[in-house]
Amino acid sequence: MLTHSFFLFFSISDVAVGVKRGSDELLSSSMYNSPNSGMSSISDGTSNGSDSKKLRVEDRVGDAPPSRVLHIRKLPNEVSETEVIALGLPFGKVTNILTLKGKNQAFLELSTEEAAITMVNYYSAVTPHVRNVPVFIQYSNHKELKTDNANQASGTPTSGSSDGTLTSPSSPVLRIIIDNMFYPVTLDVLQQIFSKFGTVMKIITFTKNNQFQALLQYNDAASAQQAKVALDGQNIYNACCTLRIDYSKLVNLNVKYNNDKSRDYTRPELPSGDGQPAVDPSVAAAFSKDSNSLLGALSPLSAAAAAAAAAGRVALSGLSGSSGVLLVSNLNEEMVTPQSLFTLFGVYGDVQRVKILYNKKDSALIQMADSNQAQLAMSHLNGQKMYSKIIRVTLSKHQTVQLPRDGLDDQGLTKDFTNSPLHRFKKPGSKNFQNIFPPSATLHLSNIPQDITEDDLRVLFTNSGGTVKAFKFFQDRKMALIQMSTVEEAIQCLIDLHNYNMGNNHHLRVSFSKSTI
Repeated sequence: MLTHSFFLFFSISDVAVGVKRGSDELLSSSMYNSPNSGMSSISDGTSNGSDSKKLRVEDRVGDAPPSRVLHIRKLPNEVSETEVIALGLPFGKVTNILTLKGKNQAFLELSTEEAAITMVNYYSAVTPHVRNVPVFIQYSNHKELKTDNANQASGTPTSGSSDGTLTSPSSPVLRIIIDNMFYPVTLDVLQQIFSKFGTVMKIITFTKNNQFQALLQYNDAASAQQAKVALDGQNIYNACCTLRIDYSKLVNLNVKYNNDKSRDYTRPELPSGDGQPAVDPSVAAAFSKDSNSLLGALSPLSAAAAAAAAAGRVALSGLSGSSGVLLVSNLNEEMVTPQSLFTLFGVYGDVQRVKILYNKKDSALIQMADSNQAQLAMSHLNGQKMYSKIIRVTLSKHQTVQLPRDGLDDQGLTKDFTNSPLHRFKKPGSKNFQNIFPPSATLHLSNIPQDITEDDLRVLFTNSGGTVKAFKFFQDRKMALIQMSTVEEAIQCLIDLHNYNMGNNHHLRVSFSKSTI
């Protein structure tokens, strides 16, 4: 049983704050020690009331009674919602925002009136600054803030009723684009993140223009608004997987299948569809049960479910200056080759160079494309069996793997794979990023020629030294799942048969699967 944590990274005013998922509130005071935590530039100065200009009724300090909605004025041009939210974060959870960009103003809603009173009292003593510009904060006449998408663009708040609420956004559906997706973002990861802001009803994921995208439907438009305010522009993992969120023109999603690519949480009876592994009910139940702890450490799940939630990424945050070179030891020196290491470690990143050590042939240096890929490979392959020996994988002190000098024969122990056509992750937005799983007894096969039968594949994998326990073609017969008797056998088959020429220039693609047959 594995438990994995996640990190969400905020970058506000050039301050990156890593927040361990599992805190009760995403935008809560527990994230910051004090109002001087660096989230806004605050210096001693005049109070709000010292502004000498003649103010309109809404602008006069003290005219409005305490409210959890605050009115912020004199914001600098092009200020972002994130910078405005940062003003309120030290005092409590920020639940909504409306920016009036044409007027350099904003409304900020906190979760409680007490938090708003604390914020106003504090900023009465010290003037808050945004981008080194002093801004002014006071209570709004509005008791609740709801924003309309069209109003955001025009910069005009509208009173939806006599009690001072603002009109609601029109669509409960968000369109989500993931930028810089160096690591897989699964449907379940999105559900974990977005369920904090309301009940997630449906999700559809797809790849468009080489970018991973999703449509996500809440049970109401207000939840969609809160999620967009809080999450737009944030990184799921350190310095990558950036969320870009807009409202969709759709108001309802039509989900036909419950599988890895789409999910209707209101209709668990839906079929999995052709060519897609069904959702394990125990996995679905675990995610549903844990949906109240946004970004929290997942409940202990099976290895497959942990993989589905992008397992093993927790240690990445501290590796920005680390090497992308791995030291692999306890190899079977009679069997191992640079090519076999390239194939196995290439499941988790693009291997650039491999060097089996001349004086210690049970050890090798493997240079990945970057330190995050090295960490990913280490977390999944350390302790696995390769050629009957349990291998050890650690980060190397070396920054690169040196090639032998020209004319020097090192017996083929060093190989440069920099320009290999077999790199799985060189194409930005590749679907391979979404299908990185730990070694498992079940393998996913693709690019299967139409004339190849189940018996052909069973014989091929049996000849690689394993026992085939189960086999299943997907309906189009271009893909299949094959289950070996052990993980070690599956590793061996992947090494031997990934890129195997099946005839007519059809090269078999083999990867680990999170499914069972």
